[in-house]
Amino acid sequence: MEALYLLVPLSVVLVFGALWIFFKASDNGQFDDLVGPALRVLQDDDSSSS
Repeated sequence: MEALYLLVPLSVVLVFGALWIFFKASDNGQFDDLVGPALRVLQDDDSSSS
């Protein structure tokens, strides 16, 4: 029972920390274009000089 006095506040802090990191990444534009980089990998780039 005494472990709950440590684990409950620790889990609340962990959840708020994860939400803070998510919203900070969202504000910085981390999740703006999720499709573009995946499609860029598939494009054939023959214009490079070999």
